[in-house]
Amino acid sequence: MAHPRKFRFGIQIANATSRKDWLEKIRKTADLGYSSLFMPDHFGEQLGPVPALMTVVENSDLRVGTLVLDNDYKHPVVLAKEAATIDVLSEGRLELGIGAGWLRTDYDQSGIAYDAPKVRVDRFEEALEVLKGAFGTGPFSFDGSHYQITNYDGFPKPVQQPHPPILIGGGGKRMLRIAAREADIIGVNPNLAPGEVNMEVGQDGTADRFDEKLRWVKEAAGDRFDDIEFNTLIFIGIITDDALGAANNFAPLFGLTPEQGLEVPLALVGSVDQICETLIERRERWNISYYTLSEGLLESFAPIVERMSGQ
Repeated sequence: MAHPRKFRFGIQIANATSRKDWLEKIRKTADLGYSSLFMPDHFGEQLGPVPALMTVVENSDLRVGTLVLDNDYKHPVVLAKEAATIDVLSEGRLELGIGAGWLRTDYDQSGIAYDAPKVRVDRFEEALEVLKGAFGTGPFSFDGSHYQITNYDGFPKPVQQPHPPILIGGGGKRMLRIAAREADIIGVNPNLAPGEVNMEVGQDGTADRFDEKLRWVKEAAGDRFDDIEFNTLIFIGIITDDALGAANNFAPLFGLTPEQGLEVPLALVGSVDQICETLIERRERWNISYYTLSEGLLESFAPIVERMSGQ
């Protein structure tokens, strides 16, 4: 087995009240030792990810990423141009997270058709081919069910070659198997097929379910398994000396026992020392070395970021 990857940490920030507020959040993220700043891609209360991330690039040395862009919102040729432009202007700091789309309210509010999961995933799989074709050298053509590309030579070409790291998040078997074949970074998630975060989703995030999800990835990845970086988004992060007491509060919301709640890979609960030990244990069990934390954890988790980054 390959030597374990070193830990790194990103922060996901969606919104700011002003330019000054956004610049302050960027500065704090960089000063506290985070590796990257990610943005989601929804139609609710958040800034537009592409211009906001360019502001991050211009005002820090942080890597920037999307967690994740919904393939249904932009044609992949358009996205390839925007992504390559960010990569060029950041001198190679983009991590391109892309997914098939899941949040039902986004589709309902915008009027974009919320196709069956199979159709969205089919389209997403084709889009990955188009993106890689646009990033590649010379013109390419593609004739799919959803996209037809004729002799297109993408411009600009990204600085990172053959393309910026592609991050695919997945919780279902098919998405994880696609990620195993195509992604540089895999975000292992609960299955978001219900279109909202509910108890069913929570119960798909248990430790036992993650064991199974990693098996799917390993089977599909074959020889490239050791080249994949594994990421997870932390939904619940609590620094406390009473981990079980904290779990008593949040675990029932997801239909889990407190003990199960502490094992869920999407939660980090305990003292700073306990959480650092948990990170090492989870890297050994699931290969997870890259953690994305929600904005509310930016300062409280800084001691963990400082201690574990690069370890």
